[in-house]
Amino acid sequence: MQLKLDQLAAHLKKGLQPLYTLHGDEPLLAVEAADAIRAAARAAGHSEREVHTVAGAHFDWSSLLGAASAMSLFGDAKIVEIRIPSGKPGKDGSVALQRYCERLPEGVLTLVTLPRLDRQQTASAWFSALEAAGITLRLEPIERAALPQWLAQRLAAQGQRVGPGEEGQRTLAFFADRVEGNLLAAQQELAKLALLHPVGELGYEQVEAAVLNVARYDVRKLGEAVLAGQVPRVLRMLAGLRAEGEAAVLVHWHLTEDIRALKRCKDALTAGKPLPMALRENRVWGLKERLFERALPRLDEAALEQLVEAAHVCDGLAKGLKHPLWPADPWDGLQRLALLLAGPLAGAPARAGVTARLVLQG
Repeated sequence: MQLKLDQLAAHLKKGLQPLYTLHGDEPLLAVEAADAIRAAARAAGHSEREVHTVAGAHFDWSSLLGAASAMSLFGDAKIVEIRIPSGKPGKDGSVALQRYCERLPEGVLTLVTLPRLDRQQTASAWFSALEAAGITLRLEPIERAALPQWLAQRLAAQGQRVGPGEEGQRTLAFFADRVEGNLLAAQQELAKLALLHPVGELGYEQVEAAVLNVARYDVRKLGEAVLAGQVPRVLRMLAGLRAEGEAAVLVHWHLTEDIRALKRCKDALTAGKPLPMALRENRVWGLKERLFERALPRLDEAALEQLVEAAHVCDGLAKGLKHPLWPADPWDGLQRLALLLAGPLAGAPARAGVTARLVLQG
């Protein structure tokens, strides 16, 4: 049974299931969810705890099955944690997990923790067994659009709030920009505000003075920001990725893949294919699917050809080549490439002539 994270607290008050599976790459949410489950289990009398970390192909699954089944001398209930950092239990592990789920031991609450799983992993027999035997929680990152509301809720939990109206929204937006992609640090900044200021309303100046810039950017999210036409955010993310030491070649690859996918989808539409088919054939789904649906009508064929040409030039810059009409620094070239796509998507539809002038003149 799948459960949303915001439903967990209410669920735990109603009673415990014998098995919980947490999967996702957001450390703060994983820690908090696991702590809540452990606390509920201890309150229900699970006084012992065993932790088994699956580190590689040589993990002894038989020892786990035996340890979980063996009660203590006094029969105390216990918590058994199975941590699979790789998300890949292997052939033996798959069989063992399915057997474990078929015969969940009495008096044991099992907590399985996994990283972010892909579609193939969530469709596997071992994950399906975990899902059928208990509760699964998918710990999704807090997207930038939802981050101000998340921060407001956390502030409210510690008795604080921002001002009303536009000023308060500006405060939350500033806070979100400073902590995007780094919830662990965001929680530390929230705790800092609780220490520095009493309960009540926080002004923009108080937040600005207290909150450090601890944002961490994911190159995959950069593409989403570009396709959404979020120009200021794109500039922040490029600067952040550069400061974090990300490889310019990797950033270029992600941007170019989106440009090529847009061109292929546009060609498919011109050939008479329906949009859903064009997107599916190019493996565009999820949030990218919605962004492509918005972007494609705003980019004509000639503009996309110019973007492909610009991506080719930028590829050379990332590999150390020079171009007389482009900046020598590859990161400056990446910024131009990103803006060539993000700019039109933030405003009027792209026209080939305008794009060509930007490509040539910068």
